[in-house]
Amino acid sequence: MRSPDALDWTALAAELDAHGCAVAPGLLDAAECAEVAGWYDEAERFRSIVVMARHGFGRGEYRYFRYDLPPLVQALRTGFYPQLAAIANAWSVALGEEARFPEDHGGFLARCQAAGQTRPTPLLLRYGPGDYNCLHQDLYGEHVFPLQVAVLLSEPREDFEGGEFVLTEQRPRLQSRAEVVPLARGDAVIFPVRHRPVRGTRGFYRVNLRHGVSRLRSGRRHTLGVIFHDAA
Repeated sequence: MRSPDALDWTALAAELDAHGCAVAPGLLDAAECAEVAGWYDEAERFRSIVVMARHGFGRGEYRYFRYDLPPLVQALRTGFYPQLAAIANAWSVALGEEARFPEDHGGFLARCQAAGQTRPTPLLLRYGPGDYNCLHQDLYGEHVFPLQVAVLLSEPREDFEGGEFVLTEQRPRLQSRAEVVPLARGDAVIFPVRHRPVRGTRGFYRVNLRHGVSRLRSGRRHTLGVIFHDAA
């Protein structure tokens, strides 16, 4: 695993500000991707499973990890958080919001726990032919960390066809804008949970975002999702 500290955070922050998402290439190697994807069938690692079609979320499945998290997942969560917290705090200032985020992830989790948000939210997703994930936001309680990370564990055009990661952005008084993010196995995409600031002629304004996955045409696709707030 590449250390999150070793990433070019100046470039990543600029991409997030300009486009609403940023890609960290080659975060995990092929062996790590295969290992993490293989965890999906190890039921003891997870606290719950969600079959998307039962809830109108799309088609496919995902499983939420239980505490204690696997060391690799924990390392990603704690490793990404400080850099993302700096971006999140800058966004809060730009939007005139009062929320500020602690420098370390433990401090933020303590805030979640005090509000009754104690269930871990990192998850593994599995898609097969015809599966997709409807556009959505991952909101689980009062406290929401404004950025999250998803790591593609399968190789496009080898393990699956279709299944592109998609973001939509709704700016005031404009039609929605879609962003399709090309990823290779092991790449991580960083993106907002629900909104981000965009600079206009009169300062910054808030734009809302949703994310999803387009229809898988063939094969199987696994993704690791790293969400930084816990669930109520």
